[in-house]
Amino acid sequence: MIAILGGLGAAAAWALSTLCSSRSSRLINPSSVVGWMMLVGLLITLPAAALSGVPARLGAGSAAWLAASGAGNVGGLVLTYRALRVGQVALVAPLVSTEGAVAAVIALVAGEPLAPGIGVTLVAIVAGVCLASMPEATRRQADSPAAGWRGQSVSRRPPHPTYAVLLAMAAALAFGASLYATARAGAELPVSWVVLSARAIGVVAVALPLALTGRLEITRAAVPLVVTSGLCEVLGFYSYTTGARHGIAVAAVLASQVGGLAALAAYFLFGERLTRTRTFGVCTMLLGVAVLSALRA
Repeated sequence: MIAILGGLGAAAAWALSTLCSSRSSRLINPSSVVGWMMLVGLLITLPAAALSGVPARLGAGSAAWLAASGAGNVGGLVLTYRALRVGQVALVAPLVSTEGAVAAVIALVAGEPLAPGIGVTLVAIVAGVCLASMPEATRRQADSPAAGWRGQSVSRRPPHPTYAVLLAMAAALAFGASLYATARAGAELPVSWVVLSARAIGVVAVALPLALTGRLEITRAAVPLVVTSGLCEVLGFYSYTTGARHGIAVAAVLASQVGGLAALAAYFLFGERLTRTRTFGVCTMLLGVAVLSALRA
């Protein structure tokens, strides 16, 4: 049950982060969004990691998992926000959420055992994610890139579904590898150190270079969005790492519910329309969660 709660908690936090970033990435460049989010996250996680001290089990192996976790997360965020700059939340978020399927496949290949009923349910959830990700071929996308929170205006850019899909798929691969590495690192190290890794890598690799070259953008309207995204990313990582200690595959696939949650929220907040296929996919994911909860109870 802890794996289920951890995965769903991560999905809720990351869905809110995605919604905020879909707006902030149209106010400032996506790399700046990631840079500011990493700075916010570092301010939160660094004190907690310092208080816990250097882990006794920190070695070459666990350090490698930390590096893989952080690098995959930062790379996935940059790719995701570039996709959100040119595509719908309802298209990009479900595609990126297949990260859970990628992590689950890695876990299964690595030898994590699953009961037959749980395995079938995970497959159904992944199928729902795929259905929710199918692009609309016969109608123009209804998303209005200029729509913001409560009608706030953001820069309008023509949608590029194919480009957005390619970026989102690349992000899913990066996030999937990061999720698995996060779970492996979290099994040996304190959660605070696992969450800190991505923030530290993001600050060094993204925020500092942008700041030194004068390209770290920020606007007044973007400040609350990037702060909220930074907080939610940290909360999501804490929740996922806790759940993954009790089952990587289950926590990873349930964390992928971020796509369905973000797509539904975007429908109400931004007026994005879901096709029948996407709606069926979202319903399949939610039903799979209910069945999985019953099996794990």
